[in-house]
Amino acid sequence: MTALVVAMDGPSGSGKSSASRGVARALGLRYLDTGAMYRAITWWMLRHGVDLGDPAAIGARVAEPVLVIGTDPEAPGVTVDGSDVSAEIRTREVTSAVSAVSAVPEVRGRLVGEQRAIIGDGDIVVEGRDIGTVVAPGAPVKVYLTASPEARARRRTAELSGTTVEAQQIEMARRDTLDSTRKADPLVMAADAIELDTTELTLEEVVSEVLRLVKERT
Repeated sequence: MTALVVAMDGPSGSGKSSASRGVARALGLRYLDTGAMYRAITWWMLRHGVDLGDPAAIGARVAEPVLVIGTDPEAPGVTVDGSDVSAEIRTREVTSAVSAVSAVPEVRGRLVGEQRAIIGDGDIVVEGRDIGTVVAPGAPVKVYLTASPEARARRRTAELSGTTVEAQQIEMARRDTLDSTRKADPLVMAADAIELDTTELTLEEVVSEVLRLVKERT
């Protein structure tokens, strides 16, 4: 199997990360979490005191952080300026700020270019919010994962401490609005993507269905 790119898009809590890693493991492919790249840039901006309410200030400094992201589905680490930030980028502070940073055109311009370079000739599963529409529009397999707001909130609450399903539902609705209405590369389903509702599915069932789609389309 050569030159295969599996584009996995969808909102947070839809099961993209776990499913994407599972598919990559099953097929022996690389794995790229593009959301982690936006989180890493957001983490750097927060640590350097950049005003996240000022898109021009974010854009002016986006070239500074040195970002390295792993593509091993078993251990996809992230480093910024040589430091492993895999845990730090998952904090609520970063989560609440990442939509604002990722909406800045200069940020998207930098990271989309890096994402395409990593994808290269393929053999990779790529997850995010604009993979099938912007980053890899020519991907032979495009999947758009969805789930009910309640299911998404329950999943995210299980991953975090000190929060509630209700709080996560409110936060996810806010992020959905920001991500789907931003001018630069909004979250939308590609016209040729297959929509997969994961609300009632187990992780194993989601992975199995994506593997079926890969076999069908390649």
